[in-house]
Amino acid sequence: MSAWQLPFVRPASLAGRHFSTVIVGAGINGVGVFRDLSLQRVDCLIVDKGDFGAGASSAPSRMIHGGLRYLENGSFSLVAEATRERNLLLRNAPHLVRPLKTVVPLANFFGGLMSSALKFFGRTPPQRTRGLLAVALGLRLYDLLGRRQRVMPGHRISRVPSADRGLFRAAIRWTATFFDAWISHPEWLILELIGDACRDQPRSAAANYCRVMGCAGNILTLRDEISGMLVRVTADTVVNATGAWLDRSAAVLGGAGPRVMGTKGSHLVLDHPALRDALDGRMAYFEAVDGRVCIVYPFLDRVLVGSTDIPVEDPDQIVTEPAEVDYLIDVLREVFPNMAFGRGDVVYTYVGVRPLARSDADKPGQISRDHSVVVDPPNATRDIAIVGLVGGKWTTFRSLAEEATNQVLQLLGRSRTASTELLPIGGGAELPADAAATERFADKMTAASGMGRARALALLGRYGSKALPLAQRLAASGDVPLQHAPDYSAAELSYLCLETGVVHLDDLVVRRTLLAIRGLVTDAALSEIAGVAAEALGWDAVRAHNELCACATALRDRHGVRLQPAAAGEEPSFNASLMASSVLGQA
Repeated sequence: MSAWQLPFVRPASLAGRHFSTVIVGAGINGVGVFRDLSLQRVDCLIVDKGDFGAGASSAPSRMIHGGLRYLENGSFSLVAEATRERNLLLRNAPHLVRPLKTVVPLANFFGGLMSSALKFFGRTPPQRTRGLLAVALGLRLYDLLGRRQRVMPGHRISRVPSADRGLFRAAIRWTATFFDAWISHPEWLILELIGDACRDQPRSAAANYCRVMGCAGNILTLRDEISGMLVRVTADTVVNATGAWLDRSAAVLGGAGPRVMGTKGSHLVLDHPALRDALDGRMAYFEAVDGRVCIVYPFLDRVLVGSTDIPVEDPDQIVTEPAEVDYLIDVLREVFPNMAFGRGDVVYTYVGVRPLARSDADKPGQISRDHSVVVDPPNATRDIAIVGLVGGKWTTFRSLAEEATNQVLQLLGRSRTASTELLPIGGGAELPADAAATERFADKMTAASGMGRARALALLGRYGSKALPLAQRLAASGDVPLQHAPDYSAAELSYLCLETGVVHLDDLVVRRTLLAIRGLVTDAALSEIAGVAAEALGWDAVRAHNELCACATALRDRHGVRLQPAAAGEEPSFNASLMASSVLGQA
């Protein structure tokens, strides 16, 4: 298997196969289990009814953090775990996870002490903005709990720097500064984990758009969501890692419930150069007037704003509502009163459902973000146990996966042989450690491929150390930038289509690239990308047109992308000549 050959399969190839473990749900937690079990040489199948990481795992705040605000709920063990896992991700995936300097604006000294104390003891306090003393105590504890594997400086508190006096409202007197981390492309880390898993255990396999229909005896029935084909596999154990869909999946598998509830979190991506420049690489972490903790930070060449926290019943029926957009824009106006904000600044929206353990808490923010592993034993119709992952957050996926893997190994009568704790992920292995080493690596890439330095550095930022063999491959194919999306080439998109399990156009546009979230998808760009995908995947003109229309609808309706609307009763009208030439491979 080459470094770039990821063993994604369609369900037809699975018929009649046996796996020691079948994992249902290919979000970050399920993929974490897939990678850990495969490292123990356990043969696994992971399936998802949609694309890999297409649920909540593709819609986080893109922060890798310890959860400073969880301290008020007394969740010390969770914060200690999350800060440790944050530190490990900075070491294990430095190509995707990077330090994030964070500033907390403070307007008073004593505010919030009583509120924090009441929250700690389980009471619902009157809302009051936290002051310097409460934040200082929290950050001191945050640094203490996050000391294991720490690679970043501790916090500090100072008077508002002169450069920031025009950024925050006039009442702000101090700023607290600490470090967390952010992830540039969480969906790609999920794909890298799958690739690492199948390198360690070649008998493992991954199938997206593959729905579990039921479990009887030790037989699982799977349906290919593209062709409708039904296939059957056998297994010794099952892992239910479907997050907010856990109870629904448990019902299909014959497991217990209910165990989870969901709250949706909507985020905005802004094209706002003035705010991005003023933030100067930092995240602003603050409370809105209603007490909701919000974040704003530079995300690549944009600004990311989040998030809402609203209970939902059906995780399949969620969108970012106009009221949520208005709410987040109003928060920006409140915190940064010297800048103008409007809907026209928003280039992308996204929303996910947080999988939380069921709770009677009065407010969503008071529900624990902790996780647990539960086991449903065999029953009258099912001969195998189901291991369920309840709750969890992006940052702690590795530790949750470790706990679930240990449970599966116990059921299989096997022992752990290796740890994921210090194991690099994907392109994080052998990554240049400093600026000088990065320059040398870029020189090596340009010498080996003949591509320019800027392009080499762009690939290095996306794929880490795996960028070197990819650069050689792309150069051999003719690495010509796309006309309407020049950050990518047709050769790079073709690689993504062929070797990362792309089934639909939005898999490519929304999750395999960063074009959509950066607001770079125009009508012309989408047509051009669809043409490349059609040629790579062998779509005929009808399939290409259908994929184009479906992706445009999803971008417009689910993500607020300003694409050309369709007339009543008609499909979207795109550049037909461009589309035709692209499909024929002539673009």
